[in-house]
Parts: sequence; structure tokens; C-alpha cells
Amino acid sequence: MAMIVLALLVAAMVSSPLALAYDPSPLQDFCVADAASTVFVNGAVCKDPEMVTAGDFALSGLHIAGDTANAVGSKVTLVDARAVPGLNSLGVSMARLDVAPGGLNPPHTHPRATEALTVVDGELYVGFVATDGKLFAKVLSRGDVFVFPKGLVHFEFNRGPCPAVAIAGLSSQNPGLIRIADGLFGASPAVTDEVLAKAFRIDTVTAQMIKAQFGTN
Repeated sequence: MAMIVLALLVAAMVSSPLALAYDPSPLQDFCVADAASTVFVNGAVCKDPEMVTAGDFALSGLHIAGDTANAVGSKVTLVDARAVPGLNSLGVSMARLDVAPGGLNPPHTHPRATEALTVVDGELYVGFVATDGKLFAKVLSRGDVFVFPKGLVHFEFNRGPCPAVAIAGLSSQNPGLIRIADGLFGASPAVTDEVLAKAFRIDTVTAQMIKAQFGTN
């Protein structure tokens, strides 16, 4: 129950008029995404209102912990317009973040959204890097909130002994995700070894070794 209440508070925070400015404002009560449509628009085509049901605005299962048995020890469960069609055109989404002890949600950006993160269990060390290179970071405990400005690189790391859970509210129905390491070392077609070596001040052999860890997307 506590997680649900906190999630609602975060969702309300990012649904302010300022947050909605990031996505086009709706011109009707709702525009439930029509997954069957093949028309490409900025967002998704509206389903016939006569075919809309309460289920288009609902999702079950966010209480279920994500599987953190992976290389980074974290799992993000995104609730966007693909998961809840009724979010289409409303300018918000949310996510559940599970992080195992020692796990990391690697440095990444959301090019279309500001994020407000609330820790609901455990402890997380979080931060973002401003365009001048300054790091803003803080250790969050249960009930603490931290905001990541739109487009800036940020991360969440669990350096505590227990699993951590957080709920994030995002100011876009489709915030986008660019993981820095995956994007550069796992790009397809691949970024050249020379570019990576120059950018990270390593040799090309090391660049190749790192690429092998990520493969291609």
C-alpha cells in the first residue's frame, strides 16, 4: 500500500502543467493508443472512444519485484503508453526500479523527460551530471525523493546490504532511454575503435575488449 501511495504522489508531481509542456497537450478527454493501427504519428493513433474500456487505463503487477539477476544487478519495469494505452497523449509515465545489493542502474539519460525518483525500500546512492561537469549526488533512504533534470546523465547505485526499490515518475509518455556505455560500446553499426579509444583515452585493444562485453544492440 505504501508503494502505491508514493507512486501516486510521484505521478501527481510530474503531471503538473510544467511537466506536461514536454509532450503535446491533449485536445480531448483521452486518446487511448490503438496498438492495431499501422499509421505512424507523434505518439500513437487514438482508439475509437466507443471501444475504450477501463482496462485501457490500468495495469496490474507493479508490486512484483523485477529480476535483478543480470550483469548490472538492476531491473527497470517501465509503465508507459505501451504498457497502459490510456497514457497516450497525457504526458506522463512511471517506472519501478529494483536494485540488488551492489547493483547499479547504469548512467543513462531520458532525452524527453524529467524524472522524480522516490525510494520506497532500502537505500540508493543517486546522482546526475550537469552540462558543466558538476556532479549532484545524494544517498536516499526510504521516503526520500530526488529529481533528475530532463536529458542529463544520471544513475542509481545500491551500496547497502539489502535490495532497494524505487518508483519514478517521468514527464513524458515516452521518455526515451540512452544508456551511455551500451549506446557507445554496443551500437549497431559499431562506433569505430579509433573514436572510442580517443574519447575514453584508452588504446584500441582495450576498446575492442570493452565492446566484446556489450556485443551489439
